[in-house]
Amino acid sequence: MNIEQYKQILIKYWGYTSFKPLQEEIIMSVAEGKDTLALMPTGGGKSITFQVPALAHEGICLVITPLIALMKDQVNRLNNLEIKSIAIHSGMSGEEIDNALENCIYGNYKFLYISPERISTRLFEAKVTRLNLSLVAIDEAHCISQWGYDFRPSYLKIASLRDHISDKVPFLALTASATPQVVEDIMKKLAFREKNVLKTSFDRKNISYLVRKVEEKGAYLVKTILKSKGSGIVYVRSRKRCKEVAELLVANGISADFYHAGLSDELRDKKQAEWTTGETRVIIATNAFGMGIDKSEVRFVIHWDVPDSIESYFQESGRAGRDGKQAFAVLLYSPSDKARLHDTIRKKFPTIDKIKDTYEALCNYLQVPLGSGKDSVFDFNMYDFVSKYRLPVIETYNSLQFLQREGYMEFTEEINNPSRVHFIVSRDDLYKFQVANESFDGFIKLLLRSYTGMFSEFVPINEDALSRKSAATRDTVYQYLVKLSAFNIIRYIPGKKTALVIFTEERLVRKALMISPDNYLHVKEKYEIRLDKMIEYADSDNHCRSVYLLNYFGEESDRCGICDVCRERNELDLSKYEFDIILEEIKCLLADNNPDAEELVKLIDYPEDKVIKVIRWLLDHNKLIPDGNHKLTWKS
Repeated sequence: MNIEQYKQILIKYWGYTSFKPLQEEIIMSVAEGKDTLALMPTGGGKSITFQVPALAHEGICLVITPLIALMKDQVNRLNNLEIKSIAIHSGMSGEEIDNALENCIYGNYKFLYISPERISTRLFEAKVTRLNLSLVAIDEAHCISQWGYDFRPSYLKIASLRDHISDKVPFLALTASATPQVVEDIMKKLAFREKNVLKTSFDRKNISYLVRKVEEKGAYLVKTILKSKGSGIVYVRSRKRCKEVAELLVANGISADFYHAGLSDELRDKKQAEWTTGETRVIIATNAFGMGIDKSEVRFVIHWDVPDSIESYFQESGRAGRDGKQAFAVLLYSPSDKARLHDTIRKKFPTIDKIKDTYEALCNYLQVPLGSGKDSVFDFNMYDFVSKYRLPVIETYNSLQFLQREGYMEFTEEINNPSRVHFIVSRDDLYKFQVANESFDGFIKLLLRSYTGMFSEFVPINEDALSRKSAATRDTVYQYLVKLSAFNIIRYIPGKKTALVIFTEERLVRKALMISPDNYLHVKEKYEIRLDKMIEYADSDNHCRSVYLLNYFGEESDRCGICDVCRERNELDLSKYEFDIILEEIKCLLADNNPDAEELVKLIDYPEDKVIKVIRWLLDHNKLIPDGNHKLTWKS
């Protein structure tokens, strides 16, 4: 197919007349059957790069993503476009998963979304050979790299798919941020047949990156938003802080609301919709806010708390200015932040003994016998668990994260699974049942009027909505569903909101639980390096913010001219060219000897007043260091 045919698909389903930068190249690369790693910034339109070619070719596209909320969101969007799509994740029963896979084999589906830990299950491995796959898309591909900031062992199993599918099926790996080291690791771990990286520049020329060193963050935030225009996001680290900051803004006459993962799906959808449409001007959120944001005119993203990696900061701040107009990414930084960030190291890395204690307590809590439990999925109540065993919450959470890194289990944050219904009788047999059981006839008709597809798959339902439509109580609706299930007319799975624990290995005795001290220290060291880079970014006041971020991701760039550091340099009334010429002269002279400031001015063949301005700026920003005799050295 040529690119014009792909554009017709883009127009038909999404209404866009042209592709965004890089989308076209990625689509053509995949269409040629090439394994492809695509680096696209937040808001670059990653999903289009696999959805369009999948629709253009026969077969089904397998999409691997760890984000269950994103999975559900994209499946709903595709189905609303009448593109048959389905999801498989750990919150589903074995019967649902089997039903979904059978539908993908026989039901003309175009997209199968799956969480990574489901790939290595016996059920999936048995059925994947019968899937007519056209493409495998791996979202959040940085999760496969132990050098990355969000490593997940389940991603290491993805390459084994190649043993079960045609070697003509290309892999498309997608990520919004990856260092050069992680880029190489992704291609290696996914067993790319040849290296193939396509990326857009990480440079966001319209975003002004600012670091504001303030003690009173609340006062600064109110003052800044009151004098700013447009809508924005304020990121905080805790759910409690979310609500507090929102209340502070509202008390000062600013339209604001808060958002975090602890809210119900309905409430989160409502809050996000009100912010997207402009009814709410500012949303205060944890990092749970980000998936599926479709708002281009965000004028500012402010971080109340310092993230623990450049990757996280860059991804979140990149939600500003997607319309290409001027926008601001502001990091609020106080002296106490550095101590708090260093304290997270202690909390994030419990001792190996503590991690093993948590594992044993978890197995006992879930009643998993020794030698069993592999591929088992358990509902998990963190509050009840830590209360029952008197465990510290943060330390326990991070112990679970480490057990996940080591590949013993998967731990998903709280997900909200709606109730599901699937008719397991034919339409003819259902009609006979309705005739013989008149009391159920009205309710069955209500179900069939309200939802479609229930004869072929499990369909999400809402008992409250059925209650309103039928003018019956919610309990009456529930009883109808339970009784129909008992009569083997339907399969009814009541909804629930819960976190999940998936055992990827059978339960081991304590001494067989291998957590390598070297690996533990290696992971800790990498975390400390990422944290130090984030602190360095916040602390520094002599490096262009944009250049610093781009260098981190392996890109070279000239200074942006619009960040707080560049703006201060601009106030010297020197052009970038003049400043850089004088700067290079100073560096060369200091490489050979150590003059004082007065001697330095005389040695540089440039107007004296301009040289003095640059020297003062360098002294103010601790790039030039005077000794006891006022002799200068360059601090690299």
